[in-house]
Amino acid sequence: MSKLTKKQATELVPALEALYPEAKCALDYDTVFHLLCAVLLSAQTTDVSVNRVTPVLFGRYPEARDIADAPVADLEAILRPVGMYKTKANHLKAMAKVVAEEYNGTVPHDYGKLVALPGVGRKTANVVLAEGFGEQRIAVDTHVFRLANRIGLTEEKDVLRTEEGLMKILPRDHWTPMHHALIFHGRRVCSARKPDCEHCGIRRFCKRNGLPNE
Repeated sequence: MSKLTKKQATELVPALEALYPEAKCALDYDTVFHLLCAVLLSAQTTDVSVNRVTPVLFGRYPEARDIADAPVADLEAILRPVGMYKTKANHLKAMAKVVAEEYNGTVPHDYGKLVALPGVGRKTANVVLAEGFGEQRIAVDTHVFRLANRIGLTEEKDVLRTEEGLMKILPRDHWTPMHHALIFHGRRVCSARKPDCEHCGIRRFCKRNGLPNE
């Protein structure tokens, strides 16, 4: 399999985005802090599961200071349905403590400061910057990583190099929309174990089908 050319990638963008005009962040939130919490909790679980627990979490502990002061056992009880709840409860409490004490309860609009928060990695920081602050960002989750390398947008073995490759080949003003479109396509058509190539709307671009470079 070979990589898509820049021209092919540029043509792929409107084709994929047209398939999913409704594509957007599936996590429910009403503040940037709540978004940060929800994305942190979404690791290795479904957005649906996160959306079930966050109303309880934010109803009881709405602000960073509230979560920072919450008993960890109480946080664990709330987060139990999302999996890895003990680790996530500790990360959530530690992250909230830093936001409350170092940033006066306001999520920092800075990539370096975000990834320095407990439990916050590249993907979480990029989602917060894209959704919370309106920046164009490529957040590479399992769907984006799989599709980018399966389609031929990148040919990389790790998340960081995949992110860097997508930033190079995709138009900057489409980074966030393409992030969402790739996730939707990965969930609905291009699954990990059994991609539905027969009904794929971007099959003509996909290097998995052995299409030659122009």
